[in-house]
Amino acid sequence: MTTIIPVQFKYSLRELWFDPKQTGAQQADHVIVSTERGTEIGLAVGDPCEVDDETLAATIGDAPLQSVLRIATEADLAHADHLAELGEKAMPTFRKYVHDSGLDMKPVGVEYLFGGEKVVCYFAAEDRVDFRQLVRELSHELHARIDMRQIGVREEAALVGGYGHCGQELCCRRFVHEFQPVSIRMAKEQDLPLNSTKISGACGRLMCCLRYEFEAYRDFKGRAPKRNAVIDTPLGKAKIVEYDTPKEELLLRVENGKSFRVALKDMTASEAACKKSEELGCACRPDTVTREVLDRLDSPDIQMALAELDRQHGVIPPEPTLPDADNLFPETKRKRRRAENRSKEEARMVKVEIPADKPAPATPKPRRRRKIRVDEAESGTVATPENAEGTEVTRSRRRHHHVEGEAPAPSAQREQARGERRQHRAAHAAEGEKKGQEAGATRVRRRRPGDKGGRPAQGSGADQAQKRRGSRDSEGKGERHEARHMRSDKPKDSSGAAGNAEQRRPRRRRHGGGTQGGKDAGQPGGAPQKE
Repeated sequence: MTTIIPVQFKYSLRELWFDPKQTGAQQADHVIVSTERGTEIGLAVGDPCEVDDETLAATIGDAPLQSVLRIATEADLAHADHLAELGEKAMPTFRKYVHDSGLDMKPVGVEYLFGGEKVVCYFAAEDRVDFRQLVRELSHELHARIDMRQIGVREEAALVGGYGHCGQELCCRRFVHEFQPVSIRMAKEQDLPLNSTKISGACGRLMCCLRYEFEAYRDFKGRAPKRNAVIDTPLGKAKIVEYDTPKEELLLRVENGKSFRVALKDMTASEAACKKSEELGCACRPDTVTREVLDRLDSPDIQMALAELDRQHGVIPPEPTLPDADNLFPETKRKRRRAENRSKEEARMVKVEIPADKPAPATPKPRRRRKIRVDEAESGTVATPENAEGTEVTRSRRRHHHVEGEAPAPSAQREQARGERRQHRAAHAAEGEKKGQEAGATRVRRRRPGDKGGRPAQGSGADQAQKRRGSRDSEGKGERHEARHMRSDKPKDSSGAAGNAEQRRPRRRRHGGGTQGGKDAGQPGGAPQKE
């Protein structure tokens, strides 16, 4: 068993193992280590642990296990920050010389080793590049030994970082330390669209996450029936339309067009399917869905189809059971308070025991309406069973009839008060009519300039004002109506006021092409004018 401690470097994709010795390094400590390139500074990502020799040999191979020199001090950390600044300043120089040389490479970063042994320049390129002249120019410009290191596009994405289509940080930046091959077959197996923009990552290659669920999809499709296969169900033949691999469910469509989902574990294989699989020497795939599986489904369409199937076969389905009333109407605070008060009232009540020899008290019967027979209206006597000549009167409300010599009932008093109110209203109306007649007889018009005095002429302004004024009682309206008819019966004079009033009436036209009356005519339809 060998004790190791994992250390992570800035420009390294995976962690490296080192011997902690007696330095006491723990997780999250910056340590100074010795590597093949020289002295470097890194971050311990784990506590020291022991591994067997086989695991150690499979990890580092034949190379010896390097050791940790010491835990980084404040001075070491300050020196590391200064080297990082030098690397950032040297990056524009690296890009400039690459552009001037015309080489097909993309500069990624410049790293100054902690011990000052060399300067490592990282670049990405598709093919091999002859950079010997570039190394001479950079060495002359940076005054240090130059080491060129070519990396791939996936390593470039891991060093630069970024976010993927899922909205999270790139997997190669977070936890993927070794790149495994990814093929287009993995996308096809997961029924993904073969669109390069949707299945490619930030590096331009196929996304590494295509490999994560590839084994699960392949295992599910190896056990499930193939797509568009025909399945036997109690409702008839059904076809497999869709897979739901994460839930291991299949979407089936029946002949009548209804669809439902069923889990793969609930499906069974028929005897014919088992026999055929034995003959072909392959795995047996289920091809049947039983009635019990369909009864457990929550689909209303499937349940109605099953009920219809039972009716066709003469099987009466069980009546649906309703939930308890407590579940339908949950208890509220008001109901709980009322129940508590009711229980307190019952506890406060005194129970009286009735002896067996005494009969129980009779329950009073509700009073019923009775029919009253009365004699003639003026007599006011109540009819008795012996006096059957009275008139039978049935009322919705109870009336108390009284006989002569007795005090009137409250209902009779009300009837008497109503009669008095009616007489009072009639007298008031008659008095109003009388006043209206007197006011109409003594009304005198005002004298206007141009009038010669005396009685107002027919159709004058006084009559027109009287028409517009109106009266509150109905008798005044009748008088005006009668006066208007009387004026129309009087002889009409073309020079008088009545004639002028009649001239203001609209002229009427005779049908049939007759001539129209002249202006001097006293009424519409007068004699035609002569030329």
